[in-house]
Parts: sequence; C-alpha cells; structure tokens
Amino acid sequence: MTTFTHESYLSPLTWRYGSEAMRKIWSETEKRKLMRRVWVALAEAQYEAGLVTSAQVADLRSRQDHINIPRAEEIEREIHHDLMAEIRTYAEQCPVGGPIIHLGATSMDVLDNVDALRLRTALDQIIDRLKRTLATIAARIEAEAETPAIAFTHIQPAEPTTVGYRFAQYGQDLLADLSELQYVRSDIRGKGLKGAVGTSASYGQLLSDSEFSPRHLEERVMQKLDLTAFEAATQTYPRKQDWLVVNALAGLCASLHKFAFDLRILQSPPFGEWSEPFGPRQVGSSAMPFKRNPIAAENIDSLTRQVAALPRIAWDNSALNLLERTLDDSANRRLYLPEAFLLTDEVLIRSQRLFEGVTIWPGPTARNLRDYGVFAATERLLMEAVKAGGDRQHLHELIREQSLVAWQALQNGEPNPLVDNLITDPRITALVPAEQAHSLLSATDYVGDAPQRARNIAAAIHANVG
Repeated sequence: MTTFTHESYLSPLTWRYGSEAMRKIWSETEKRKLMRRVWVALAEAQYEAGLVTSAQVADLRSRQDHINIPRAEEIEREIHHDLMAEIRTYAEQCPVGGPIIHLGATSMDVLDNVDALRLRTALDQIIDRLKRTLATIAARIEAEAETPAIAFTHIQPAEPTTVGYRFAQYGQDLLADLSELQYVRSDIRGKGLKGAVGTSASYGQLLSDSEFSPRHLEERVMQKLDLTAFEAATQTYPRKQDWLVVNALAGLCASLHKFAFDLRILQSPPFGEWSEPFGPRQVGSSAMPFKRNPIAAENIDSLTRQVAALPRIAWDNSALNLLERTLDDSANRRLYLPEAFLLTDEVLIRSQRLFEGVTIWPGPTARNLRDYGVFAATERLLMEAVKAGGDRQHLHELIREQSLVAWQALQNGEPNPLVDNLITDPRITALVPAEQAHSLLSATDYVGDAPQRARNIAAAIHANVG
C-alpha cells in the first residue's frame, strides 16, 4: 500500500490549502466510490434490459462502498491500467456480480461521468461558500454605505466616495461570478454511455436481442446517476466543459484578487485606512517585531495567481484533443481540476474572514478625506462662483494656482492650506461669502448618490443569496 508522510513530497493541497470537504470530493476513495456507483447503475439498467440477473446486481450493490485501494494498487502494478485494476478488485469482492462489471463500457464511460459528478458537487460547495461571502459583503455595504472616504484613481487621491460603495464594487463583481458559476453548474453533463468513440456500437451489439436501445440504456443509467448526458461525445465528453468550469473559477478568483490587492494598498501606513485582522500572538516578521504585514491578503493574491494560469491548460485540452480522443489531457486533469477547486475553496475561506474582520480605521480615513477631499470639493466652489457671475476660466486658473501651493505644502509635510487660502482670497469672497465657501469645501458629503447605489447592490445580493 502506498503511504504518505512528511518525509517525502506532499502537495500543499494535501494538508495546507482547501477544506477537508473539498479534499474528500477529489479523494481517491471518493473517485472509486463514484466509479462503482456508475457500474451499479449500468448493471441495474442492464438488468432491466434482461442482460444480467438480479442476484448479480444485488452482489455488486452490497460491496459498492468496500473500497480496497491497496489491493487495486497491487493489481495496477502488474497490469498498468488503473481502471481495470479497480474492476478486478471489485470483481474479487463480488463472486456473483463480478463477471458483468463494466459490461459493454469503455473506460471513459465511467471516468467522465465520475468527473461530471465531482465537478457538480465541487461547484455546489464553491457556490455555497460564495453565497455566504456575499451575505457578509452585503452587511458591510449596509453598515458603511454613508461613510465618506477619499477615492483613488491611478493610486492618486481623486474625489470622495463611501466605504460602502467601495465594498459594493466587490459585491457586484462577485454577484456576476455567482451567476456564471450557477450557469456552468446547471449545464454540467456527463459523457453518458457511448463506448469507445461515442457511437454506442458496443451497446448496440450487446442489446441486439433486447427491446432496449443504446439510447434507452444510456437514459436509464443517467437517470440513476441524476446526470444529463451530452448528446454528442467522442471517447470523452467535450473538454470544453472543463474549460468553462475552470474559467468560471478563475473569474471568481479575479474578483477576490482585486479585493485583496486593494486591501494591501489601503493597509499600507501612508494610506492606513483598512487593515486585515491581526491576532494578539501573531508574528508579522521574523526580523522586524513591529511589522503587521497583510499576509492573508497576500496569500489570496498568491493563490489566485495560480488559479488564473489553469484555464490555459484546460484550453489546450479542449483545442488539442484531436479527432475522437488523445490521451495528453489525462495526466494534467488529475492535477489541475482538483487544484482549481481546492485553491478557490481556500481563497473563499480566507476572503470570508477578511470581509468579516477587516477594520476600517476612522482616523486615517478622515485624515485622507480632509487632506485630499478638499481638492475635489473645489469643483463645487467653482460652480457656485460661476453661478454668482464669475468668469469660469479665471476662477479655474485661480483654483489651480492655489491647489499647486497646497500640494507643495503637503509634500513638505505641512497641513493643507487650501481651504484657508481660498476663503480669504478676495477674488473668491467677492462672489461667494467666506462661510459659504468653507462649507462648500467640505468633502464629507460630496459623494453623490454612492450611498443609495451601494444599498442597491446590497439589496441585489440579498435577492440572490437569500
């Protein structure tokens, strides 16, 4: 029996990343249980067609979950065919039913239906986690819908926004991801029972004396598996399906990558507005005891970068699966399909914690709004001064000049003098009284309809996730 310890290489996905529930879906034991489920369903349908006996079916069903991987590995070392090794292991356990296991089938009649079942179950878990994450985001949106903060374009201070509206951007993207994942999940199909090149010829020969047609046999098996079959398939189901699935996972990871990247920027002390949770005994750096590195956000960005690379492999498998089948997709599918799901699973787990625990620091948020929001608020002052009869071009140049002076002061580490300079400039106060100008230059309420739009996104999330 193959055994694994930390004395030899283990994938981090074996123990470090992803949940136990997702690891179980992609485990070798679960795969073999599903293979036997397909064989039992096939035998049951063949019994209905009069090809096998009820005793044979009952024997197979009674040993369906008795997986013996050590014995299968022993046989595989001799015959070098993993599916046939499992068939022989199963047959040894079933003296009555063993002779009819896999009757009429080719390997991919079993394996591709197994993979479709695993894709569907794994997508269900991802969708469920994503819904919980969205519900958390909706709560953060509602709590921060009107909290003003300076927005940044080109990573430079721009106009004010609200914290809730920023969260709404993430929620909106993730809603789109949810829709795509649900669509892909709803269209998951198996190969069905179509034989070596997809023509069902072997089943036609087997059923030549039966009232069952190959299509009827396929339909009965797929009903028992609660799985729809592709109408047309070759030796495998179309590998386009794998690309659609992994691409949807990569799309979800793109949204979470952006959130984590934004958090990393906002946690940097010059911004200082957000920070991820940091435990009382957590160590930020082996060299610098004071460090509070955004390691969770960095981990998310690292793992999502890996997921982003996987659709390329799936694309190649789809585009280069020549004629009725080549085997150059087989080995990499054992790697990238579970990898895509386990990494996405881990990213969702970590993102959920961040959305729940991210701290919005009021001090730095207000400081940045105070120092930089006034530049955007000059637009309001300009509009009011023009309405009072001022020359728009002259006023624009005046505010530009004063803004340059204020930027220089900030660069020198001094307080922003822009408000004082403008409300004492006679060219301004001749048009707008100083008190009114001071009020206009406050950016705290210069957020347009961002609060309502944020709440609209929260409502859309509630409508989609319950």
